[in-house]
Amino acid sequence: MPPGPGPPMSDLTVTQVRSSNGISPRQRATLRSLRLGRIGSSSTRPDTPQVRGMLRKVGHLVEVEEK
Repeated sequence: MPPGPGPPMSDLTVTQVRSSNGISPRQRATLRSLRLGRIGSSSTRPDTPQVRGMLRKVGHLVEVEEK
């Protein structure tokens, strides 16, 4: 029997708090994939392992709030 839907995922609000000047192109691409690009910009993303991995790579540039 296939597994049913899991528990509902929470959302993460990600806010960029530091500049992307001087970071590697891969980190800049990670910021873009999180829909960030300027200091103070925010986006809401689902709490998935993929998003958590992205946040681990650019954690020094962003703040994260769980909803």
